[in-house]
Amino acid sequence: MKIENLLKILIKKKYKISVVESCTGGLLSSSITSISGASKVFNLGLITYSNQTKIKILKVNNNIIRKYGAVSRECCSAMVKNLSRISKANINVSITGIAGPKGGTKQKPVGLVYIGIKKGNKIQINKCLFKSKKRSSIQKATVKKAFDLIVRIAK
Repeated sequence: MKIENLLKILIKKKYKISVVESCTGGLLSSSITSISGASKVFNLGLITYSNQTKIKILKVNNNIIRKYGAVSRECCSAMVKNLSRISKANINVSITGIAGPKGGTKQKPVGLVYIGIKKGNKIQINKCLFKSKKRSSIQKATVKKAFDLIVRIAK
């Protein structure tokens, strides 16, 4: 799916989209805003890279990060829920993961990414495990997967 096609769907449905990213560092937001006409649909993009910004800006409960970690279904869910409160967009997306090449563990290997999508009251948290150990490959694969998920929920 090309980003241009995603924008056409969002424009046609009059949907606004907001994004909060961690391991992709703004790549999803950048991909969307690189297309002419993005201002019709793109509402907000945040990069909450550190745990502190997840807690302070996004209001993710410190206990969630302490108990489950920033790279978890629970944190991803809190990120997307809290983003939707801030942004008031129709579709909200959260991304948290381990892009590598360092930082992985047996329980949470490099390439583990959670993508959360909230539309209305519906929330889906998608757990992905990208096999590449290259940081840029994991980031690009995450953005591609996010596009596919957004298209599915927007249609």
